Amino acid sequence: MSAHPQNAGSPHRGRIVAWGSAALLILLPLLAMQVTNQVNWGVFDFVAAALLIGGAGLGWELALRLTRSRAWRAAIALALAAAFLLTWAELAVGVFGR
Repeated sequence: MSAHPQNAGSPHRGRIVAWGSAALLILLPLLAMQVTNQVNWGVFDFVAAALLIGGAGLGWELALRLTRSRAWRAAIALALAAAFLLTWAELAVGVFGR
């Protein structure tokens, strides 16, 4: 019998789930476009979403590799979330200036 039954709880599995969820999140508007006319994304919208979600994910991956402190990880997660939401809001409705 193996000491690691199917790598239960391995960090690798968590990363697969996280990146898979990110990909599904990017594809959700494509599904919505099939069932309603209220969602109308173009190629730029999908690229922007992929860059935003992928950038946040890569930032988090980097944070996990570079620090062990829960406090630092929490601060980085907060900064990544704030940057993500502010960028998203600006691209969606132009919150800043103009």
